[in-house]
Amino acid sequence: MTDLLPVVLAALWGALTGALLPRAAYRFTTPQGMPWRTACEAADHPLTGWLGTTPCSQCPHTKAATLPLLTAAICALLALATGPRPELAAWLALTPVAVLLAAVDVRVHRLPDPLTLPLTPAVLALLALAAWLPDHTGTWRTALYGALALGAGYLALHLLNPSGMGFGDVKLAPALGAALGWYGWPTLMLGTFAAFATGALYGLALVVARRADRKSAIPFGPFLLTGTLLGVLVGAYTS
Repeated sequence: MTDLLPVVLAALWGALTGALLPRAAYRFTTPQGMPWRTACEAADHPLTGWLGTTPCSQCPHTKAATLPLLTAAICALLALATGPRPELAAWLALTPVAVLLAAVDVRVHRLPDPLTLPLTPAVLALLALAAWLPDHTGTWRTALYGALALGAGYLALHLLNPSGMGFGDVKLAPALGAALGWYGWPTLMLGTFAAFATGALYGLALVVARRADRKSAIPFGPFLLTGTLLGVLVGAYTS
């Protein structure tokens, strides 16, 4: 039971933080170039605050169960893989933001700057704190190098093919490179490969199901985040 306590606590943390994401997800889900929502579409009620269990506190929306369940599951997996090591606190703090980014990108193909731009310094700061604590298993220097490498790589892909790699993905990449780089270059390469592999498989499935063609745009942010999660899980478990 003692070994499972961090997992249970992590799942509870994920469920509680995930339950507060629906309002932020709703406010951020506007088309590219449009301002964030300030009122609900149903009754034009002003939207107050960014955290809440429903998109609008004045509308009788059913509480969304998907985000809390997803956040809780991811936090539990991270706790299982990482164990009671200092970097687990960083992963748990970052998970709700990652879930929110994925939820918004799936809906409107947009990665909001207020979430992506502060994410890289936040990841590096949290991992720097973890590096000062005993029993950590990663390296902050490779986290920094990973952020630079993945950011530069995705920027190059964007410049070569802007329609295939959005600039929102470029802004997200350094934070993910830092998380993967914490566990070393093999983890960085694994997470990057997993992102492209899962994205390619999803695109292929859409084409086979005739729900898209080879020129259809798909949100890549969720696959970036999924690949990073897989890489971090493997890196944490094997370190």
